[in-house]
Amino acid sequence: MKKRKIIIIDDEPKILRFISANLKSLGYEPHSFLNGSEALENIDLLDPELILLDIMMPGMDGFTLLKRLRTFSDVPVIILTARGNSTDKVQGLNMGADDYLTKPFSLDELFARVQAVLRRSAKRIANNYSASEIKNGEVTLNLAQRRVWLGNTELKLTETEYGLFSLLMANVGKVLTHEQLLSDVWGSEYRDEVEYLRVAIARIRQKIKHADYEGGLIVTYPGVGYMISNKEVEKHQL
Repeated sequence: MKKRKIIIIDDEPKILRFISANLKSLGYEPHSFLNGSEALENIDLLDPELILLDIMMPGMDGFTLLKRLRTFSDVPVIILTARGNSTDKVQGLNMGADDYLTKPFSLDELFARVQAVLRRSAKRIANNYSASEIKNGEVTLNLAQRRVWLGNTELKLTETEYGLFSLLMANVGKVLTHEQLLSDVWGSEYRDEVEYLRVAIARIRQKIKHADYEGGLIVTYPGVGYMISNKEVEKHQL
């Protein structure tokens, strides 16, 4: 069976060796880098399924690397850092990180997060209909290709954003609670992480705005959840 590749980027050799050895013992294929520049040069070549990224590194820091990474890849990223304040956490999530873990952390917690992120990265949202394409107004969701279009413009969504958006689109006109969305997209262990959900919704809205679409597509129900507004939904079997 092909081993799942995970890149670890941290300027502390002991941390790299420790995490790498334990990932290897669990059957993963870890690749370690001490700086962001070297890692960035190898990401396309290695084609990892997950990146574990430190923030505070000399030269190219983690935030800079993440910003550049998101211009060409939607590979899931878990930030590992000693900077645990909420501002840094929100910044990391806003830049496209899928999770944020503060040092020091236990191996059990790290591996639970790794498994959760990989699980939702591979997950295909199960819908209660057989359609492989949904059209809602100007929005087209192609489930077979996992692509989203606004008119003729494709929305470049990360795996997490796509999972969230497709779940909402699969339930057009229905309010999905924070707990439902977090449990279905992130995993049951994230059901109280409302901040993760708010940031992901904000990122999707920003991408819709950049595509020059102002349709009030995602409706917020404060303290409850979110809904995709019904704009003459069509479902097609391709």
